[in-house]
Amino acid sequence: MNDGENGITILMAEDDDGHARLVQERFESVGVYNPVIRFKDGQEAWNFLSGTGTSGIENGKSYLLLLDIRMPGLDGIEVLKRVKGNQRLKNIPVIMLTTTDDPKEIGLCYELGCNNYLTKPVEFEKFAEVIKRLGLFLMIVKVGKIRPE
Repeated sequence: MNDGENGITILMAEDDDGHARLVQERFESVGVYNPVIRFKDGQEAWNFLSGTGTSGIENGKSYLLLLDIRMPGLDGIEVLKRVKGNQRLKNIPVIMLTTTDDPKEIGLCYELGCNNYLTKPVEFEKFAEVIKRLGLFLMIVKVGKIRPE
């Protein structure tokens, strides 16, 4: 699948280089070739989303946000709060992809508006399978486009 088939740009906030690389490799292994923009922390992601960085989201495009919770500086929960509290951004689907499996934290993420919560297993093969399933999901999901404020 290329980005023209579903038009979704994947925004990935992930501070672990190995996890970020694995996500992209597993997507490609199931035929998901959507553009991926990776941010190494929550602040970098927020700068892009809010337009305060050197580049940002564009009107008329569709995005999906993969968020790690535990990142230096601005964490994934704070980014989630800001996205869902922003009129222009609130309809971007947000999938939490994190090692944290604390039920309270999972509940909080859903309360704040995340669309899905995936736990990254410690074992490589299990983690790879989680990412593969996420890639298959991306092949069928429809995402609305960003509209001007």
